[in-house]
Amino acid sequence: MDWDEAKAKPLSGHTVGEPLDTLSKADLETRLQSLESEIARLKTELDKKKAHEAAASELFTGKS
Repeated sequence: MDWDEAKAKPLSGHTVGEPLDTLSKADLETRLQSLESEIARLKTELDKKKAHEAAASELFTGKS
């Protein structure tokens, strides 16, 4: 991790499946933005792990 890289802010009080009708539009937009950022972070990490796995497979088996 780069020291200059900002740490992701934890999602405060978000629970999957919770009622959303009490949240304001601003709260919903903020939460959506946070979740989209977290999804992007998860996809990046998954891609790294897949690439590592493929490289290891290639190294040990000569196949991808």
